Amino acid sequence: MLGALGVSPEHEAVYGVLAGRAQADPAELGDLLQVPAAEVEEALAHLMACGLVKSTPDGAFAAAPPAVALGAMISERRAELRSAELALVTLAEEHRKAMAGRSISELIEVVTGVEAIRHRFAQVQHAARTQVRSFVTMPFVAVPPGANPVESQMVAQGVRYRVVIDRPALAQPGVVAETIESLRDGVEVRVTESLPIKLILADAELALVPLTVTPGDEPGAVLLHRAGLLTAMDALFEIVWRHAHPLDVAALDGGAALDSQDAQADGPTALDRKILALLLAGLTDQAVASQLGLSLRTLQRHLRHLMDIAGVQSRMQLGWHAARHDWA
Repeated sequence: MLGALGVSPEHEAVYGVLAGRAQADPAELGDLLQVPAAEVEEALAHLMACGLVKSTPDGAFAAAPPAVALGAMISERRAELRSAELALVTLAEEHRKAMAGRSISELIEVVTGVEAIRHRFAQVQHAARTQVRSFVTMPFVAVPPGANPVESQMVAQGVRYRVVIDRPALAQPGVVAETIESLRDGVEVRVTESLPIKLILADAELALVPLTVTPGDEPGAVLLHRAGLLTAMDALFEIVWRHAHPLDVAALDGGAALDSQDAQADGPTALDRKILALLLAGLTDQAVASQLGLSLRTLQRHLRHLMDIAGVQSRMQLGWHAARHDWA
């Protein structure tokens, strides 16, 4: 837990033991932690240098109060990060001015290879100050579903995420579950019939556009800095976003099975709402059944039940009824 403050797990273990005791000597700590005395002494020396441990008059050691010692370290680290942020702003502006006079070849960077694309994908997100926008479509080559931990980190830091995913991608195994997690984190997600390209935008400064991959070829992507193409990508995203169908976490985050009480309900159950949300997003019956772990017959039985309680004769009528009564 203290790795962000420069404290190794071994040193943290020594400090943790001391924090739960009035004091202890190196031999006692070695016995408790089952490590050699030399390692304990090295850890104590480091912790004393950091101000986390102090020696006692009788030759033992005691932990400095965590609220004071760790609080000071955290404040110092915050000050360092603030200085780094100020340096980032200055350097970014200098870079922008330098890039303004460069040639097109210097404003467009070609990235090849899965690892290089994955690295640039993370870098683009980290560069965002206010928002990240992306198109998610198949195939998943460099960043498969569930392989983007940067998203939750940036959302927690206040960066707005807007994602458009197309229906074929949403129908892939595990993608609905990942989408639900993103929605819970605060990511805004919309669905559209199809997308022309993959895309990720950081503010209006950077864009990463994967290139079309043919079987057997090495995957590639284009990193765009401030340029006319970046403006075009910005406009394309906003047009698609306006016409895409919003996904609601409340509708998608339902249970995966019906209990007996739900089965007798007069309105839609949690599973029914999840079915409706996915169907309204444009997934086929088979894709919805696959995502929810249901048989096709069970799914269709749920739909027949929903049509009965809604008093409608067609799925289109059911969709209108669901929208009017906030079923999905």
